[in-house]
Amino acid sequence: MKKVVEVAVGVIKANNKIFISKRHDGQHQGGLWEFPGGKIEAGETVFDALKRELKEEVNIDVVSSIELQVIEHDYTDKSVRLMVHIVEDFTGEAKGLESQVCQWVDINELTNYDFPEANQQIISRLHTTILNKCE
Repeated sequence: MKKVVEVAVGVIKANNKIFISKRHDGQHQGGLWEFPGGKIEAGETVFDALKRELKEEVNIDVVSSIELQVIEHDYTDKSVRLMVHIVEDFTGEAKGLESQVCQWVDINELTNYDFPEANQQIISRLHTTILNKCE
């Protein structure tokens, strides 16, 4: 049985734009776009991991977040449990700190980017929860 990697994922939102970054080619699912975040360390809460990872990766200080969903996905080489949070309450300017390509994208344009398979559920959920509220 494969070990499940638990990951805190931040859907960083400002107005109707979402901040995404591109995974480096040598990483798992390299070359695909993602919502920033990273592994939850032993003894960390999801929120603590989210704050740490988003500060390290994209230079923001998370003040608060709202849980969006939990996704369990099995890739052929690993299993992941994504703890996905919406992050609208933050300070700082989002930018890549790990030489990754990053950009702000309109929510309705997310389907134009290649994301890992597990992230498709996040995009679907964003469309049903956020975009439907705007209509």
